[in-house]
Amino acid sequence: MTVATFNVNSIRARMPVLKAWVESAGPDIVALQETKVEDGSFPIADLEPTGYHVAIHGQKGYNGVAILSRVAPDEVHTGLGDPDFPEDCRVIRARFGELWVVGTYVPNGTKVGSEKFAYKLAWFERFGRLLRETVPAGTPAVWLGDINVAPTDEDVYEPDRHRGDVCFQPEEKEALARIVGEGWTDLFRHFTPGPGHYTFWEYTIPNGFKRNLGWRIDHVYANEALAGRCTACVVDRAPRSMERPSDHTPVVATFDLA
Repeated sequence: MTVATFNVNSIRARMPVLKAWVESAGPDIVALQETKVEDGSFPIADLEPTGYHVAIHGQKGYNGVAILSRVAPDEVHTGLGDPDFPEDCRVIRARFGELWVVGTYVPNGTKVGSEKFAYKLAWFERFGRLLRETVPAGTPAVWLGDINVAPTDEDVYEPDRHRGDVCFQPEEKEALARIVGEGWTDLFRHFTPGPGHYTFWEYTIPNGFKRNLGWRIDHVYANEALAGRCTACVVDRAPRSMERPSDHTPVVATFDLA
């Protein structure tokens, strides 16, 4: 079984890239982020030829998450389920038999010290509680998405240059580490150490992708009940080189569930 995460940066703008990639790579489950379209306008018909089932949680113009799957999920839940947090369409959870798939688009934080940065830290805390409350102990689960944190110096090009930047702050790293420390494994790093492996390259940097000036902010995590069954986790750079690509590229994890 293969499970992937892909921030498409607008599902309508990136539909040709997404369709070409799923038809070529053939993942069983794909968590999408930044679909940027409300549920009633989601282009489900465009995906029908691929054969994927689609679960969506979106809003107009920004954010938005979805899960594509070859088999229909047994149940789907959306949001944090907390009145203290606005419904900004960043979380979708689906169950396939015993397996839980949790897709997230973590807030960016915009600027260190801003209200949005404080919200990001609070969001992490609330999301960590959601995982504890909704993923039963011993149940296999994968948590994946655009996490908007580069956890170490090896996860961003020229780290000294980015010490003051959002997505690379100690508070964010600590917030993520608290969740990961509750039994989650960063699957890409489990297989691949070292710098130079990125999932996001800004459009605004001239030839940033070709020069590999990127960030690893899209992650796939598995809990203790599932991590040992992962046989590979890779960054698939191919979609980033297609025409009109997203600024992100997929991360794909393979599991032996036999």
